[in-house]
Amino acid sequence: MAASGEALTPSGYIDHHLTHLSTYKLGLTGDGFWNFHIDSLVFAVLTGMIFIWVFRSVAKKATSGVPGKLQCFVELLVEFVDTNVKDTFHGRNPLIAPLALTIFCWIFLMNLMDLVPIDFIPYPAEHWLGIPYLKIVPTADVNITMAMSLGVFFLMIYYSIKIKGTGGFVKELALHPFNHWSMIPFNLMLEIVSLLAKPISLGMRLFGNMFAGEVVFILIAALMPWWAQWLGSVPWAIFHILVITIQAFVFMMLTIVYLSQAHEDADH
Repeated sequence: MAASGEALTPSGYIDHHLTHLSTYKLGLTGDGFWNFHIDSLVFAVLTGMIFIWVFRSVAKKATSGVPGKLQCFVELLVEFVDTNVKDTFHGRNPLIAPLALTIFCWIFLMNLMDLVPIDFIPYPAEHWLGIPYLKIVPTADVNITMAMSLGVFFLMIYYSIKIKGTGGFVKELALHPFNHWSMIPFNLMLEIVSLLAKPISLGMRLFGNMFAGEVVFILIAALMPWWAQWLGSVPWAIFHILVITIQAFVFMMLTIVYLSQAHEDADH
């Protein structure tokens, strides 16, 4: 698949499928800070709207009688997330359970796009709509995963200061793990690095796993003839179902844990 209509070599095919439809590629911005990956943003918003639409529809049609299959599924999801929040979060905040549910379902739907055949959407988009590049897995874009992790990070800082106060938050950084004034520089260095590592590891873990999974699908499509690709893609897709679910669950659980820590009073 190529914008020029010429057949691509395997390396060209791989490079093509790893290229985002960005404002830079469209000549709208430079290749810098204001370069937006349009495809990642569109599919992230689209999957988010699907999540909202499905849950809103179920909520409007919910019945206390015999529920439908979709209502049963949504209720199971809500109960699953609520149980994990109650077991993990030790504060009192009505935001945490809805946030955890949103994170789990949204990330799962974005991850699920990785199971769509490689050329199923990009091929018609290029040949029918003239869109030269298209990556449909938002969580295989580090900008999306890091943006989500930074959102969690800002909530951590906000609730840490709200619950403990500015003085308590600073004191927690300065006097932990060694509660002595002479160790303040060492404590600050240790705690700030630990604090910053949380959003970085949260975002990079999700990105790394989903990007690796996407690359495997691209390699199978690039290196195997079309009639034999199912021999590689189907087993990998079956295994990848577990990966996309685990990654959504891990992101949700770490968010709950980090926000639970932010609600705990410092003990010095």
